[in-house]
Amino acid sequence: MSTEPETTENAGPGTPDTRETPDQGTDGGVAAEGTEKTDGTEDADGMESPAGSEAAEGTEDAEGTRSPEGTQGPEGAHGAEGAGDAEGAGPEDEAAAEDGSTTAEDGTGAAEDGTAAAEKSEAEAELAAQRIERERIERRKAEKKGPIRSGGKLSGTAADLLAAVRAVESGEKPVATVFAEPAPAPRRPAPEPVRTPRPAPAPVAPGGPAPETVEAVRRVLAEGGAPEALAPQAAALLGEGADTALREDPWQLLRVGGVRPEQADGFARALLGAACGPDDERRGRAVTVWLLEQAAVAGHTALELPALTAALGRQGVPDPDAAVQGTLAEGEALVFQDALEEPGAPAAQDTGTGQGDGEEQERPVRVLVGLERYALAEESLADGLARLVNSVAEESGQPWETAAAGLSGGAAELARAVAGHGLVLHTGGEAARAEPAALLGAARAAGLRAFAACHTPDGRRRLAAQLGGESAEQGVGTVAGLLSGAEGPGRDADGALALDLLIVLDAPQLDVEGAAMLVESLPDGARLVLSGDPGVLWSAGPGRVFADLLAARICPQTASRVPDPGPLGELVSGIGIGELNQVAAPGKEIVIVPVRDAGEAVHRTVQLVADSVPRAIGVPADQTVVITPGHGGAAGTRALNSALKERLNPGPGRFGGFDPGDRIAYSPAPGRTVPGVVVKADADGLHLSCAGAPVVVPRERVEGSVRHGWALTAHQAAGARWPAAVVVLPGDAVPALSRPWVYTAFGRAERHLSVVHGVEQALPKAVAEVPAKARTTRLQTLLRTPEA
Repeated sequence: MSTEPETTENAGPGTPDTRETPDQGTDGGVAAEGTEKTDGTEDADGMESPAGSEAAEGTEDAEGTRSPEGTQGPEGAHGAEGAGDAEGAGPEDEAAAEDGSTTAEDGTGAAEDGTAAAEKSEAEAELAAQRIERERIERRKAEKKGPIRSGGKLSGTAADLLAAVRAVESGEKPVATVFAEPAPAPRRPAPEPVRTPRPAPAPVAPGGPAPETVEAVRRVLAEGGAPEALAPQAAALLGEGADTALREDPWQLLRVGGVRPEQADGFARALLGAACGPDDERRGRAVTVWLLEQAAVAGHTALELPALTAALGRQGVPDPDAAVQGTLAEGEALVFQDALEEPGAPAAQDTGTGQGDGEEQERPVRVLVGLERYALAEESLADGLARLVNSVAEESGQPWETAAAGLSGGAAELARAVAGHGLVLHTGGEAARAEPAALLGAARAAGLRAFAACHTPDGRRRLAAQLGGESAEQGVGTVAGLLSGAEGPGRDADGALALDLLIVLDAPQLDVEGAAMLVESLPDGARLVLSGDPGVLWSAGPGRVFADLLAARICPQTASRVPDPGPLGELVSGIGIGELNQVAAPGKEIVIVPVRDAGEAVHRTVQLVADSVPRAIGVPADQTVVITPGHGGAAGTRALNSALKERLNPGPGRFGGFDPGDRIAYSPAPGRTVPGVVVKADADGLHLSCAGAPVVVPRERVEGSVRHGWALTAHQAAGARWPAAVVVLPGDAVPALSRPWVYTAFGRAERHLSVVHGVEQALPKAVAEVPAKARTTRLQTLLRTPEA
């Protein structure tokens, strides 16, 4: 079973790797053979790779997409060291696309996604809000004045690079010798935020490209030997004149999800002939952007310059420095430099090198390169959080005092913190959710406009059950529903959410773009509570917002002292501190099922779901989830779902491989997975029931956004719980295992957990020794940097 891409040797955090690995499965980025972002874009839709180069079969894409790395999947895209392993780059990064966009398995899904946005669906509301917010971001960028503060005295190549960046900003051409250790532009002062939601821009235009544009692109693709099924997405991404753009710069094909560098190289050779070479500056720029995109799939918001240039070298770019310089000059990426000293460090002293009395010592910095999309989101998030922290009046007011008065224990402590602060962090396990639930009920009873948003519909259901009513009546929804306007209180005349208090549960699942949208949607004086379990996997999308905020310590933090009950609670709590303990389970709450190979693992899993768990535990098959580290391999989600369908709902797959009654995982947008059931299919598309709501997926989007859902990855399952869970760990799952992965997978069970165990001592070792894979982000630095 392919788990996730492995980390590249000698690669530092965030280093995009280019080595090939077996079928991986992380939800994330580009699709190599089983690219999960495309749920398996095989060689970008069948596009052949040069001899000797394999497609990485399955790096899960944002929990579903894979990235080619070495042509391997983005999910690790071995593309970045953190991009490297599917969890650390693996399931962890697996999320990057799985939950995100399970792009079509053979690469066609990615293309078809381009024409699907016009359909009426929940995704359309999100995309509309995203377009509005993208316009806001462009206005915001235009309003920012002046140079970014570099944060310290520079000399040498770093100073040269900063000068080059400023030259580019002023419209000049940077000197060619500048690059070695580029110095990034510092942060610009932020203007007063415009109160509009800021969802991530959609990869495809909502109305789809014009038919004549698609046809022109199809002809160019055919001429270059590329799959014609990529035409709709390529046309949507490149816009009017896409065919001309591809002829002039064939490497623009890398912008299409699932396409890898060696595939774009073959396309370029077919179109350009002898004029095509590895030193072509167009190739260098395109591969640089592609590597940054793969790093984002793996969870990074930027890459350190040495990691990026090393990855470019592995992709056959002869002059990596020149490639990065060209990318910056064209405005396709941004460069930053962040001071490395910790807050409170002593001021720099004279170096004593004889370079001048009283001269300040150079401050150590790290040079980062990132895509504008994530750079703006991270800066916007930092600015918005600072606004919330500083906009709360000193006096808390009668309503807040009333809300806190009726609470006790951890809920009272949380309420007191919220009364006097605009931002509060709350940590704890499943049982700890009762504390923000109590705060929500008390705040609403006191007349405050309060709302709670969860990561999944199941989380919304569980929270509403704690409050004793329907979710709409209790002010409970999902993050996606709140941002799209489908749930929640609506917005005021300024575009801000009409709220005094927003509680976000499952906060570790927030990526940097989603978090920025939420924060910028809150009015001045509103309170924001981010609550979650810090031990679970991080978000499917780029960033580690909750972990960065906990580390930055810019606001009050309250930790729940309520433990999760029973044998399962005891087991998961131990995993959280690095201990895999033997736990007494008199009611068969925990069962270990040893297996010797992947084939036996699949057989025993089907037996458990269909027979053993219903008979011995009383939990029916439709209330049991199967969790495995990746999509590919002999015991990945694809193999398990095939076996489970054959046993539980056999059928011919009358509509794109699906039959009525099939359990599915639907990804309406990158980073999100909603479980559901197939109802029927007709000319309109595939009809689903997701969390009790009807959903129609247009025919052209089925392959890219719907997959069978008896078996999920840990990222897909995050934020939800089932009465019973079967966690499958075949021998080849070892590279994907880490403490957060095991903690997340085992924690999805409410009453019963079966572990199909074939990794022997690798499981306790992963729990004890393998922490979360590092992600390169800038949020902590931005939060700690005072405004100019």
